[in-house]
Amino acid sequence: MKPQAKWREDFPIHWEEDEYVTRREFTRFLGLTSLALFLGTVWIALWERLRRSAPGPARRIARLEELAVGEVKSFRYPTADDPCLLIRISPERFAAYSQLCTHLACPVVYEKEKKRLRCPCHEGYFAAEDGRVLAGPPKRPLPRIDLSIEGSDIWIQGAL
Repeated sequence: MKPQAKWREDFPIHWEEDEYVTRREFTRFLGLTSLALFLGTVWIALWERLRRSAPGPARRIARLEELAVGEVKSFRYPTADDPCLLIRISPERFAAYSQLCTHLACPVVYEKEKKRLRCPCHEGYFAAEDGRVLAGPPKRPLPRIDLSIEGSDIWIQGAL
């Protein structure tokens, strides 16, 4: 029989007992971890909703003559981290949307010939007129930004 190390005599550890986890301990761990993840998700969702629902300042984003029919201008609103698109649908109609797909936040691009917005990540499609989902995995329409035209300027009027 091999002699036991001195430290093992001073610090006896019963490995079998130490590594044993009861079903109750394991279930409690899973329950608390699930609760923590759920609360974190709720916090992030509430924070994002509050951030987006707070009206941003009115801001001029373009002049009428800057965009021909079917052209797009990108801008950021309400913060520098929020990419958006302004689309001239017809001579008198404009639409602005968040550029982030509602599926997994990939940037959408405008397809002029088909008058739709496409998410290249998972082939999601949105109507350029109203942002509704046409096809693909997204379940919610693109967030629309309220616009107004004053003289020859296009203004953002508030929250998404």
